[in-house]
Amino acid sequence: MAALSYRSAIKIATRELRFSRGKFFFVVLSVAIGVAALTGVRGFSSSFRGALLDRARSIMAADLSARMFQQPTPEEQKGLDAIAAESVQITPVTEMLSMASSAKTLDPLLVSLKAVDPSLYPFYGDVELAPAGKLKDVLKSDTVIVADDLLVRLHLNVGDSLKIGSRLFRIAAVVVNEPDRLSGNFAAGPRVFISREGLDTSGLLAPGSHAGQRYLFKVPRPANGTPISEKAVADLKERLEKLLPESQVIDYRETNPALTQGLDRATSLLSLMSLVALVLGAVGVAMAMRAHLEQRLDTIAIMKSLGAGSAEIIRIYLIQTLLLGLLGGLLGVALGGLVQMAFPYFLGKLLGVPTVVHLQMRTVLTGLGVGILTTLLFTLPPLLDIRSVRPLLILRRTVDESSDPFLTALRKRATQNLSQIAAVVLILTGLAAIATTLSDSATVGQVFSLGLVAVLAVLLAACAALLAALRSFLGKTRLHLPSAIRHGLANLYRPGNPSAALLAAVGLGVMQIMSVFLVQHAVVRELHLSSAPNLPNVFLVDIVPKEIDGVRRLLKSQPSVTSEPELLPVVSSRIIAIDGVPATKATLKNFPRRMLRSISLTTFTSAPPGTTVVDGAWWSAQENKPVVAIGQRQAERLGVHVGSKVTFAAQDSEIVATVVALTKVDGQHTYARAEFILPEPVLKGLPVVWYGGVHADPNRVGQLQRALYREYPTVTVINVAQALETVRSVVIQITYVIQFLAAFSVFAGIVILASAIAGTRYRRVREVVVLKTLGATRARIAAVFSIEFAVLGLVAGIVGIAFANIIARVLLGRMSVPFHFHWSWAALALLATAAATVATGWAASFRVLGQKPLEVLREE
Repeated sequence: MAALSYRSAIKIATRELRFSRGKFFFVVLSVAIGVAALTGVRGFSSSFRGALLDRARSIMAADLSARMFQQPTPEEQKGLDAIAAESVQITPVTEMLSMASSAKTLDPLLVSLKAVDPSLYPFYGDVELAPAGKLKDVLKSDTVIVADDLLVRLHLNVGDSLKIGSRLFRIAAVVVNEPDRLSGNFAAGPRVFISREGLDTSGLLAPGSHAGQRYLFKVPRPANGTPISEKAVADLKERLEKLLPESQVIDYRETNPALTQGLDRATSLLSLMSLVALVLGAVGVAMAMRAHLEQRLDTIAIMKSLGAGSAEIIRIYLIQTLLLGLLGGLLGVALGGLVQMAFPYFLGKLLGVPTVVHLQMRTVLTGLGVGILTTLLFTLPPLLDIRSVRPLLILRRTVDESSDPFLTALRKRATQNLSQIAAVVLILTGLAAIATTLSDSATVGQVFSLGLVAVLAVLLAACAALLAALRSFLGKTRLHLPSAIRHGLANLYRPGNPSAALLAAVGLGVMQIMSVFLVQHAVVRELHLSSAPNLPNVFLVDIVPKEIDGVRRLLKSQPSVTSEPELLPVVSSRIIAIDGVPATKATLKNFPRRMLRSISLTTFTSAPPGTTVVDGAWWSAQENKPVVAIGQRQAERLGVHVGSKVTFAAQDSEIVATVVALTKVDGQHTYARAEFILPEPVLKGLPVVWYGGVHADPNRVGQLQRALYREYPTVTVINVAQALETVRSVVIQITYVIQFLAAFSVFAGIVILASAIAGTRYRRVREVVVLKTLGATRARIAAVFSIEFAVLGLVAGIVGIAFANIIARVLLGRMSVPFHFHWSWAALALLATAAATVATGWAASFRVLGQKPLEVLREE
């Protein structure tokens, strides 16, 4: 017989596809839904993440910010000029304290002056003014824009004159909110915006004046219009840290810890959802294709009898597999595109953020390639089985398979066909490589790949143990069980039953779906905590000890205040040595040496709210030795670790404190200011100044400011309510998208699993015929199948849920999110898995019961 050409193989493959459309429906459905979920989730999450990052940029007003405490040296200025020559926009923001006065009051007022170039500032976002207007149109060389509390304290109105330095300026508007409020200087005194020309003519910038300088940077967008890459920002940040070693350089992701954590966790979760879509699609393909190829064993035996070689037959079914993968992939890409475009429509009102959706060709090609590759990978084992098909033995294949226990048969097949082992290794390696490539988070990719290998091994072991236990159990209790239960349990290891494959598919699917659910629930819970509506948004500065009780009572009595006040005692200090090395010679990392002369110490008996210990341990309540807990980021800049010794000088006292704990703060509480915490006895007797924080209705902060000014005029109120509301809205948007995409991924997984289970219905036709021929009723057959499905669902559910909790625990640990095991959810998920397996199995197999034995026997 002449060798089969590729043209003839394509003809045979396409002809069989046309005449077996029903059988291939589940293969195409699995691939299509998997690819649709992959491209839809990945494409929309990429677009939405771009929109979120733009919002994050608007919170900083730039891509990067470099805070300096002195004018740049000639070398540093040369480096900044070189960066500007590369089309990076740079604008300085000068912040300083000054005195302001007016003709309506004789008392001058300390104000926080902020000088900007209104033609460039801000690069992102807008400065909100009252009355409404554009900053570049309102802020001129002879005008200023002030905060509302300045008008209250000086009894002024918009249009009045304000004297700053040596000249008068007209108050043009009131600043309601500014983009970089959170990254700016929280100095005492009301805010006053002034143009750089106005600052130059005011006479305030004299030699030796204490003015802070903040440079804002805007990275140019690529010529093709695509968003600015995070790598370009990271590269510029690294360059600036080397160029300006005495400055504090942060990028747009670091404006607020809640925003940073939200973006990082969203990235990891969205990557996990993409991987889940991939594997669930592969599970459906594996089940459906194996069922189809085992149905074609008789046809393959006949082809071999007519002289066809194994390589030629494999070529036919390989082409068929590629065609199915391509068809499912194309359909999935189309569905994914519709999903990607539909998400913004359905979520537009909920998110309140404009999301420009781009059908990214890279995502489309990735989805298509992954669909074809996973289809091919998972059909390798059944394709390789074609080589072992013998025409003479085809009718005895099920008897041979059933003569040995599961483990014995598995071991025999492994030793006789090493290529199957190689195929399994190739599948796992391929999936791990795809997972690592697709994952935007290396952690997610690694944990996912290892979890996939582990769960498959445990599922196979569980299947072997289940079948062995059932054989033993039925051997001892066969005559004492109802016949339906006995047959249902025995049906699990009947010849030709795909128990192992079905158990692996369902268990793997349950693990993936539960992993997404558990991780997203924990992350969303943490994000809700970080965006809670009662976190401090108004801060109080310089409260003297004799005023603290009165301030506390006033805050509790204000109707605009919606939470308990957070009050923090602070002792001013300085660091004079680190591990015995004088502060003047200490090696610091992006920490100005002058900052060592202004350190705030505080005291707590336990970690304050919003603070977690990441290294070391907190001291006991009775501790009176000089020990200290330091913020992790501060410790990195100072080069200290647990066990280091830091020498503080406060008044005439020196405190040599041993570092016993490194902490991480959420940045949402007043206590986040406390980066150096010591036991109370160590600071006893030192002068204390109190700081406070409270949550107030953003629209009624002015009432609180007026009440505090009347009773305690020396207390400075810093209002960041509007800025924090912006951050809170972005974090809430992140939680909505995570929940929505997680729900979509779970739904897609359930559909794919259902199609995988439904794909086994063709295997049951012959069994139903045999049972009916022997006199079994439909009710008896239904009871047998129900017990079989229920046991498979329970075993797969137990293994899948157990591994889902393990993977969730590892992933959440890497994301610094606490993990909690929920027994109620585990029990509910187990029952739901069993019920869904039975329901899906019957939904697919119901028509099988109606088939008459004679119809099937004639087809044989």
